[in-house]
Amino acid sequence: MKKINACAAALVVAGLLLPASVYAQYVGPSNQVQPKSVAEILKNPVDDQVVVLQGYITKKIGKKKYIFSDGTAEIRVEIDAKHLPLQQIDQKTRVQLTGEVETEFMQSPEIDVELVTVLK
Repeated sequence: MKKINACAAALVVAGLLLPASVYAQYVGPSNQVQPKSVAEILKNPVDDQVVVLQGYITKKIGKKKYIFSDGTAEIRVEIDAKHLPLQQIDQKTRVQLTGEVETEFMQSPEIDVELVTVLK
């Protein structure tokens, strides 16, 4: 009986220690229409809307702030260091940004980036 209780306790502890990121996320289709360009986002910004954009990070303007361009327009993006790829990137490196549109009163919209993927 003590062996069973020890095993059960070990399983409970192991389950509590697993990080939340281990759980799968739904990545299939949804009925939310994603903007296909920076110009579309700037024309009709929707707070917290998930976006996936491809283009170039053209300039660093602050500690975590950059300018991103997809060829249609430019937008400010915020990227935490933990979301940057391990390889070095510059203004000629084509990337895909995944993040959310952030709209703040009296400021232009920006993208809060959660994932930067280098494209070839």
